[in-house]
Amino acid sequence: MAASSSSNNMQPQLPKFTGKNYNQWSIQMRVLYQSQELWEIVESGFQEPEVERDLNQRLLQELKENRKKDRKALFFIYQAVDEIIFERISTAKTAKEAWDTLHASYKGDDKVKLVRLQTLRSQFDMLKMKESESVEKYFNRVIVIVNQLKLNGEFVEDKRVIEKILRSLTRKFEATVVAIEEAKNIEKMSIEGLLGSLQSMN
Repeated sequence: MAASSSSNNMQPQLPKFTGKNYNQWSIQMRVLYQSQELWEIVESGFQEPEVERDLNQRLLQELKENRKKDRKALFFIYQAVDEIIFERISTAKTAKEAWDTLHASYKGDDKVKLVRLQTLRSQFDMLKMKESESVEKYFNRVIVIVNQLKLNGEFVEDKRVIEKILRSLTRKFEATVVAIEEAKNIEKMSIEGLLGSLQSMN
């Protein structure tokens, strides 16, 4: 029991944010916060009472817990950014304020997001498997762009991705593609299922 308690109190490994790959970093931090039961306090914050002495014992205890969680969450953010970025959030009073500041600074406004989406859509449309490329490596290239589209607010159905992959494979896969289209229901197929089919038939 003592070993278990000790391991639970260990500080988790924090991903480091240097100003690049904000989307990836924020996802990792969100999962970490969820594992520590801190995400709600980061996302929504908590209300400080105008007059603390008017609170009953239950509300005082709840306030104490919220403050403790908020300090812990804020400390994690401070530890997870480099020195230059720390200056941006060093005056934040709460974890939510620090998180929102980073989000506003690095997520980008709607116009930037739109340009990014247009670029990613173009990259997706132009994807084509290289002659020397393995099926798995090509899938990984496709999934990277699909994930970026999703992170920037684009809803991407598996069917769209599957159809794109089938249309952009090299000529040596022509017979395999025909066999898959005839034997499988594309509407119900998963991307992982398509990868498995191509690997087994190649």
